[in-house]
Parts: sequence; structure tokens; C-alpha cells
Amino acid sequence: MDTPECQHKSAKPSAEEYLVASRRCELMNLQYFLQMGKLMQSIGNLVHGLQRERGASTIFLGSGGAKFGHERKTMVAESVCLYTVFERALDEIHEDLTTHPVSSPLLAHIASALHGLGSLPALRQGVKAQTLSVSEATESYSMLIHRLITVVFEAADTAVDPSLARLLVAMVHLMNGKEFCGQERATGSAGFAKGSFDSALTRRMAHLVEAQERCFEVFLGFADEQSCRLLQDLRAHEREKEIERLRKLGCSVGRYKALDPELSDHWFALMSERMDEFKKVEESVEGCFHGRCVERFSEARSSLAHHETLIASLDQPEPSARPLLVLCEPYNSGEAQPGEVWNSEGVGQQSGRSIFHLVQEQSRRLQQMSEDLRGAKEALEERKIQEKAVSLLMGHRKISNDEAHRVLRKLAMDQGKKLPEVARALVSMADVLK
Repeated sequence: MDTPECQHKSAKPSAEEYLVASRRCELMNLQYFLQMGKLMQSIGNLVHGLQRERGASTIFLGSGGAKFGHERKTMVAESVCLYTVFERALDEIHEDLTTHPVSSPLLAHIASALHGLGSLPALRQGVKAQTLSVSEATESYSMLIHRLITVVFEAADTAVDPSLARLLVAMVHLMNGKEFCGQERATGSAGFAKGSFDSALTRRMAHLVEAQERCFEVFLGFADEQSCRLLQDLRAHEREKEIERLRKLGCSVGRYKALDPELSDHWFALMSERMDEFKKVEESVEGCFHGRCVERFSEARSSLAHHETLIASLDQPEPSARPLLVLCEPYNSGEAQPGEVWNSEGVGQQSGRSIFHLVQEQSRRLQQMSEDLRGAKEALEERKIQEKAVSLLMGHRKISNDEAHRVLRKLAMDQGKKLPEVARALVSMADVLK
């Protein structure tokens, strides 16, 4: 009969339990991203719908209601349907997100996005009644879109699998680049519609073009081969030459020489076509991400089953088991080092070594994953730091977002440093001065 002391010892946590739990944790994270993939896809589609709605609303307001009235109604109806799909996708993962939360910032940004989307009916009514200016409507739509993209950004920050993290970094930078393209479409449409670009519009166009290119360069460093090829084909298309011509035309014509207002329709059509092509690249990344999630989930499930079977077999008593086992870290020589002797408390020598090697194998694998993940996390962290630096400049100097970006770039050029370095220094200085 077992004594209470023996019963207590038998209930002690074991290395085997924690090894299996480690594998299950990986499996749960992959399952979570299989579900999150649907949510992120619905966000991408909703963002695209809102971008189209914003573009139509810009033309509608800029023309005093003479243009794009019917198109705007159609796009609003499409966005309403896309919002319903987004709600369903969020509902599917709602319990996991709220019962087993993985990231406080992610949940906070989902809350922010939902709150912002609640203001859409009032925004649409303001556009319909033409009580909003072009800039007010554009800013309101852009803020909603930014909140949705930030949800994808925060989801990317929770990834622990390097291959998934890289694709998410690519996806969020593509979405940001596409959004800058949408803002450029609105800015250019406003300039061409009124027949001239003032200095503020010219500076904004330059900022948006540069911001797009930075996003696409990061994308090319993290995306899969097929998606990279699609983006490169897009950038090499003949359409890009015409867009560049219109950019230069709009920003070079002085105030004493008016532009043809009909150019606004041509510009809008070109940029809309461009954004639709960006959406195809986005869908390519989404498809690759889903395929990789399924593949990694299948691998992790098989690995977990293998480990459980192997550990169960090691629990079987060995004919010549010895009650004492010496375990040591396998250094290059493979020999035990002085002072590194552990009591196995009755675990057989062969099974003890096997469990030890499984633990070591898992530790090495996780260490490698952590190292592979570093590049993706650094790209996300750099973007966070830059956004924080821009926010600090806006608050301290009472300037716009565009102006803050311009100040940050100028500081980097003047100091001969990279943008992330200067942004990090600014944020550090602000933290010190608090």
C-alpha cells in the first residue's frame, strides 16, 4: 500500500508532461492563426471596400454631388456586405479571443476598430448631405481604415512561427502601402478636380509616394516568391509611367496655369486600377498564409502525436532498469562534466536519456525558431517606433502627420542615419524627459 509520501511523489509534475504541453501550445497557436486568417482576410476585403467608397465619396463631394452619385451608393452597399462578413469572422473567433487572450494590444485595437466602424452611418449621411468637406470625409475614412490595418499589425506581432510571421509582416506592409496609394488617389483627385496643386497638396503627394515605396521594399523582403513577382510586375506595368507623368504634371504646373479638370477622371481611373492590382497581390499573400497555416498545423499535430506515443513507450518498465541515472548536457565531447549529476529517482537509464534528448531537441528547435523570428519582429518594432516618434512630433510641434513624417526624414538625412535609428533616439529622449 502506498504511503501518503509516495502518493505525493507520484503526483509531482514531470518533464514529459511539460514537453507535451509545449508541443500542444504550439499547436494551439497555429490553430489560432488558422482562425485569425479568416478574420484578417475579411479585414483586407473590408478595407478595400472602404477605400473604394472613400474614393467615390471624394469625387462626389469635390464635384458638388454632380459625379459618382450612383457609384457611391453601389460602393456603400458593397461595404455594408463586407462589414457583415467581417462581423461573422470576428464572431467565429470571439470566444477564443476573449476567453484565452493572447495580446492585450490586439484586443484593444479590435475594440477601437469596432468603435470606429460604428460611426460609418453618420459619416455616410454627412457625405450624402454634402455637409462634410473633401478633407474631412477623407480623414474620417482614413482613420477607420488605419484602425482596421492596425488589427492585422497587432495580430502579426503575436505570431510565434517564423514562416507565418514573415508572411504577416509582408501582408501588413502591403496593406499600408495600398492605403497610401488610396490616399494618393484622393489627394491627386482633389488637385486635378480644382485645376491646381498648392504647396500643401504637392508635399502630401511626395510624402505618400515615398511612404508607399518604403512599405513595398519591406514587403519584398518578407513575402513569398509568387507574391513578390506579382508586385514587381505591377510596378513594371505601363500604367505606372502614365501615373508618374500625371504626378509630375500636377506638382509642376504653377498657380497661373490651370490643369484640365477632366484629368481627375483619368487619374482616378488609373489609380483605382492600380489599387485593384494591389488587392490581387494581397490575395496572393493571404492564400500563401492560409496554405502555410494548414501545412504547419498538420506538421505540429503529427509531431505531437509522435511525441505522445514515444513518451508513452518510454514509460514502460525496462528489464534492467537501474534506479540511478547520470544525465549531462551533451557538450562537443559528449562526456559528462564534473558536478552535473542528477538523480533520476528510479527512471530507467535508456528512457531517461531519451526524455532528456527530447527536451534538448525541443529547446534547440524553439531557440532556432526564436532566431528566425527576430527579423520579422524587428520589422514590426521599427514600424511601431516610427509611428510613436511621429506621434511625439505631432504633439510637441503641433503639426500634421505628413509634416511629422517629413521632419523625421529630414532629421535622418541631416544626421546621416537610418530612419528607425532617429525614431528610436527621439522616443528614448521623450521617455527620459517624462
